[in-house]
Amino acid sequence: MEQNLSLYKIFYTVAIVGNISKAAKELYISQPAISKSITKLEQNLDTVLFLRNSRGVLLTEEGQILFKYLDSAFSTISTAEEQIRRIKELDIGHITIGVSTTLCKYILLPYLQKFIEQCPHIRITIECQSTNKTLQLLEDNKIDIGLVGKPHTLKNIDFHSLGEIEDIFVATDSYINHLKMREHAEQNDLFKTATLMLLDKENMTRQYIDDYFINNNIEINNLIEISTMDLLIDFAKIGLGVACVIKDFIKEDLKNKSLIELPLEAPIQKREIGFVFSKAVSPSSSVEKFIQFYKNYNN
Repeated sequence: MEQNLSLYKIFYTVAIVGNISKAAKELYISQPAISKSITKLEQNLDTVLFLRNSRGVLLTEEGQILFKYLDSAFSTISTAEEQIRRIKELDIGHITIGVSTTLCKYILLPYLQKFIEQCPHIRITIECQSTNKTLQLLEDNKIDIGLVGKPHTLKNIDFHSLGEIEDIFVATDSYINHLKMREHAEQNDLFKTATLMLLDKENMTRQYIDDYFINNNIEINNLIEISTMDLLIDFAKIGLGVACVIKDFIKEDLKNKSLIELPLEAPIQKREIGFVFSKAVSPSSSVEKFIQFYKNYNN
């Protein structure tokens, strides 16, 4: 088929105008060159495509079949070219972002709101799952960007930090007072006696906190696993137990004292969050716009 591609355009033009001389003017090539190309195409296909007469040419039955499919093909090409032109003119594009539910709500949304105002024609798809799953999707080239806690290894990944977050333990003041009364527990024993609420084990935050417990020999007896940070906060506010949450996400609750931060003998080290990109894939123009946007956003 490849050897016929240039010949198809000539055939298609001749079929439309119905005359070799008119087709020559249309294509800016000589009449002999047109005739030679038609003859070559007929030889390649081993069939007759045109019937010649004094007024021009007519399609044979085989020529009509070829014209039908070429008409559809050239129409599809024209549609594709028009779509590309619109993409260029309107800055249309598509970005797929992987992010956990927590980081999506508290970190990503403000970026997206401003980005969409600047680039309204770029379509955004959000893949909400754990950080570990986001990193796997990035490695598999199924997403363009990830918003995650900084991974232990940055192999084949570009990491652009957005700053640090701090994990803390919180509860209502009444829950702590009732616990002390009921269990006669001192501050240092609260983790042994309290109902502790953590994210499930698929979450990187949970894995980070589990490492903290192990490194500090902290024993846990009563544990409830919760699927989202929002539910952790809500359950803590109704006095169900002690929740491990991200401090920046409950500033108002700490300020109005609906939740109280529990002091720790060994503070939990802050950790970085940021956008990640695969080094193995060249970013699209839409992704490059997003990269430039958040860099300017943070300056």
